[in-house]
Amino acid sequence: MLIITIPEIMKFSGDMKILDMMPTGYDVQYVSTLFNTLGTTGRDSYLYHQLPLDLIYPFLFGISSCLILAYFLNKLGKLESSLFYLCLLPLLSGLFDYGENIGIINMLKDYPNISTLQVQTTSFFTVVKSVFTTIYFIILIITLLALAKNKLFTRKV
Repeated sequence: MLIITIPEIMKFSGDMKILDMMPTGYDVQYVSTLFNTLGTTGRDSYLYHQLPLDLIYPFLFGISSCLILAYFLNKLGKLESSLFYLCLLPLLSGLFDYGENIGIINMLKDYPNISTLQVQTTSFFTVVKSVFTTIYFIILIITLLALAKNKLFTRKV
């Protein structure tokens, strides 16, 4: 997506960011301007090239990221503690990513008759997806640092 479909859409967007890539959300004015700037070809590219791939990504991200965190928590001996629930964060991120994708699909299909509620709901999904993803990566980094500390500490003893 990052090397093919997103650059393809960006050719039509006049360097405006696509909705998937706006972690702080967007408003009706931005969505209308973006979709207008994309034109029919750009909107079709978004709908028929980018979003079908982005319906696979949340599942793959959610499962693989959950398993990666579980693996490292297990290495720390913490998988069977309440820290196990942290493994759910990427799954929640994936769930909100699906909500975002469905919202974008609906807005592209409804364009130019996009409602404020559609945009607000889809933007909410985008922001929550971004928050869960960010928290996940912070937790993964902390987990990796704890693992590295344990490895260094056990070598010295």
